[in-house]
Amino acid sequence: MGYRTGFIGRRDFFRFGSMGAFGIAASSLLWQVEQAQAADLSGASSLSPDEALQKLLEGNQRFVQHHPEYPDQSEARLLEVAQAQHPFATVLSCADSRVPAEIVFDQGIGDIFDVRIAGNIATPEALGSIEYAVVLLGTPVLMVLGHERCGAVTAAVQNEPLPGAIGAFVKPILPAVEQVKGLSGDLVDNAVTANVRYQMEQLKRSQLLTERVQSGQLRIVGGRYDLDSGTVTLVA
Repeated sequence: MGYRTGFIGRRDFFRFGSMGAFGIAASSLLWQVEQAQAADLSGASSLSPDEALQKLLEGNQRFVQHHPEYPDQSEARLLEVAQAQHPFATVLSCADSRVPAEIVFDQGIGDIFDVRIAGNIATPEALGSIEYAVVLLGTPVLMVLGHERCGAVTAAVQNEPLPGAIGAFVKPILPAVEQVKGLSGDLVDNAVTANVRYQMEQLKRSQLLTERVQSGQLRIVGGRYDLDSGTVTLVA
């Protein structure tokens, strides 16, 4: 740049243009390297989407039948995943303290990439975390897990003012509530299931996730957790 005149000369223009192009190329290369490193460290590729889902459901059955195996919770496992994680499943679940994914699916350290937020809603932040798990870590199954008597869904059904930022999770659930108004049965219970389906649809708007689904590398499923029995039922 001609600093005294304030104008950019031809030589300087091309020099800065090259630097800008180099910066973009470097960023792209860094992303590709990170993807490759994550793929190399991932053990999820050994499971198909259907196998990964089956592993989740079998773990839930052990939990329900009170015969947990507590896998991957040893000191050896701790050291194994200390430098790299390779979860076989991603679960978008409610932040409710009664629905801890590793426990209800009888899994251990590094097995499940947990994304927990009230109402299991697919906010931009949640989506970013999920895309990271699916694209960089290669998890072959993604479950949106709602649960019985969800407080967030109940708040959306009531749709009343809430203090502070507590009501922030209500708005993303309202479309699901509208879908089931007037149907027979309990409105909150119907809305819990409808919200799982609705959040799944929001996730499917992600190009990154859609590409994985279309290539057969990812399966997106919905689940409903029963607080009384501990059973996870798939949502069609």
